[in-house]
Amino acid sequence: MPVLTTQVKTDKSVYKEDSKTQQHGSNTTVKVQLQSVTKTYTNGSHALLNANLEVKKGEFLFITGPSGSGKSTLLKLLYGHELPTQGEVIVDGCNVAGLRGDRLSLLRRRIGIVFQDYKLITQRTVAENVTFVLQAQGYTRKEIQRRLEPTLKLVGLLSKADCFPDQLSGGEQQRVSIARAIVGTPPLLLADEPTGNLDPDNSWQVIQILQKLNSFGATVIVTTHDEQLVRRCNHPVVQVRNGRLSRK
Repeated sequence: MPVLTTQVKTDKSVYKEDSKTQQHGSNTTVKVQLQSVTKTYTNGSHALLNANLEVKKGEFLFITGPSGSGKSTLLKLLYGHELPTQGEVIVDGCNVAGLRGDRLSLLRRRIGIVFQDYKLITQRTVAENVTFVLQAQGYTRKEIQRRLEPTLKLVGLLSKADCFPDQLSGGEQQRVSIARAIVGTPPLLLADEPTGNLDPDNSWQVIQILQKLNSFGATVIVTTHDEQLVRRCNHPVVQVRNGRLSRK
């Protein structure tokens, strides 16, 4: 059954309104750049080799390639979990490698991250998993509630707000992960193999949600090895092979 039976006008207005309020000195353009980036691990293997990439505001980009090709490493470089061996990684006008402490935290608040393995807290309900980060960031209870309902509506899980992760299917757990990533209305969304553990129907539902967010103005970057899913969508594709990037 389709999950995108939500009040789109409400969800869209909340997402766009909140995105504007989160600017901290940068302009409204979210732009990702890799400039001659090489990532070499201690064993000498190259995850990326002289990689160049530009993603413009509002773009939906697929990054494809076999397992171990460097797709996940590329995303980790964007939110500062990994640092490049050479070159520069620029997100929203900031050189990520040069950010520390609060400055890195502020950038990460503008990036939503969806993982393949969900990373939900098993002892917390759907609603608690989604709002956990907002609580840690000091949002008021009123503001958290204002964000929670439209976010759960968007991913089709409002009726499951009080359920725990082990009461949900894999597809539902991934939608909780998406809700958690977007409840803070980040202008950049990174999804690392978000359909890797899902069947085709649930995979398509997840992509539909990501496309809906993109239509609201979010820049979306998705890694996947599902070529059939990529062909079903009409979005730009970058392939990672032997550490090098190429536009398809």
